[in-house]
Amino acid sequence: MRLASLNRLLMLAVLAMASSFGLHAQVSAPVNVAPPELPTYDQPPCPEDGDIWTPGYWAWDGDYYWVPGTWVMPPEVGYLWTPPYWGWGDDGYLFYGGYWGLSIGFYGGIDYGYGYFGSGYYGGRWDHGHFFYNTSLNNVDEHHFHNVYNTKVDEGGRSHVSFNGGRGGINARPTPQEQAFAHETHVGPVAAQTQHAWAAHNNPQQGLSANHGAPAVTATARPHLAVHPSELPPVEHAAAPDTGNAKADQKLQKQQDQLVQKQTQQRQQLQQKQDSEHQQLTRQNAAPARTQQVEQQHQQQTQQMQSSHTQQMQHMSGGGGRAGGGGGGGRR
Repeated sequence: MRLASLNRLLMLAVLAMASSFGLHAQVSAPVNVAPPELPTYDQPPCPEDGDIWTPGYWAWDGDYYWVPGTWVMPPEVGYLWTPPYWGWGDDGYLFYGGYWGLSIGFYGGIDYGYGYFGSGYYGGRWDHGHFFYNTSLNNVDEHHFHNVYNTKVDEGGRSHVSFNGGRGGINARPTPQEQAFAHETHVGPVAAQTQHAWAAHNNPQQGLSANHGAPAVTATARPHLAVHPSELPPVEHAAAPDTGNAKADQKLQKQQDQLVQKQTQQRQQLQQKQDSEHQQLTRQNAAPARTQQVEQQHQQQTQQMQSSHTQQMQHMSGGGGRAGGGGGGGRR
């Protein structure tokens, strides 16, 4: 399967998930344990012209786990990534999901490095429909990437603190400009990011209890994409209907539940089909090249199905609801 074909599938899923976000849209329950320091890591080379660096972060599900930084193709030309962050609230630490938009929003003053130094983004810029990379901050091969520039940035004293507010946290507040950005149209994490985060979530070695703050995988050149349906994040329910008509809402909710059930069954059926093909390869003692070819086909099948399911759910919810699926999610 060609990478370009897979990227087109992922973009179809992305474009179906446009939504607006508030500056402080809470997407997690409070956690009473402070997130650990950000690990130090080297940025892998940018694999494809147009990719934008999305820094790694700590997510939570009973234990903190590290979601590796990775290069991601933005959903639309001109879009930039505002990273997620942790912030202290009255009852504990809250996780605020990242998003794509025409401007960089508030991300807690967290110094993620590689252009994300607490406010704004200095790693690159859009110019006439092309993304230009600041080679002083990005690992970009200037022999293959010609849309580059070199501007030194005073990074100040680097901080590895991963949360805003509270004891020991970063003391930063959104600027009026960042507050204005909150009213712009944003797009949640793209499908590649959601699957990448879910893969980290399911890897025990990424958990803090196992790695003690030094994850085995801190960054990747490309997002980790699901090959099989069993590797996909759980089917995401559409936002609860709220039309003001109780009878209509009840009918729509029933339709949404039926769609979730149908999509779950389709995932199971595809997984069973792929498992059967795995068993056949084992019986045939298939060559590695043949096995790799089948796995590529499986990934394409899985991504096509996921793209279709995303569009179905978005159509069901009438274009509303929260996009993307975030980087957190409950570990199971």
